[in-house]
Amino acid sequence: MINSVHFRASSDLEEFITQKVEKVCSKYNEVIGAEVTLKLDNTDTPENKITDIRLMLKGDDLYASKQCKTFEEATDLSVDALKKQLEKYKGKFTK
Repeated sequence: MINSVHFRASSDLEEFITQKVEKVCSKYNEVIGAEVTLKLDNTDTPENKITDIRLMLKGDDLYASKQCKTFEEATDLSVDALKKQLEKYKGKFTK
């Protein structure tokens, strides 16, 4: 699910985010859901776009939030952070 706060995200942006998040979810059986929130920070800097991603796992949630010039860049960085968190999470249970 993608939520955009105080603006309407384009269908291209939503499709981009959906593909990125689904790719991560498909690699890890532990993921049972995902929630993405897009926000615009009220600053004068160009890095005012925030992507928050919450991955729901069996018993836990993982969360990443990045702020960049574009939502696409923020999404890429958030997904990368979640991949690292998922690897650590998997490592806890495979020992």
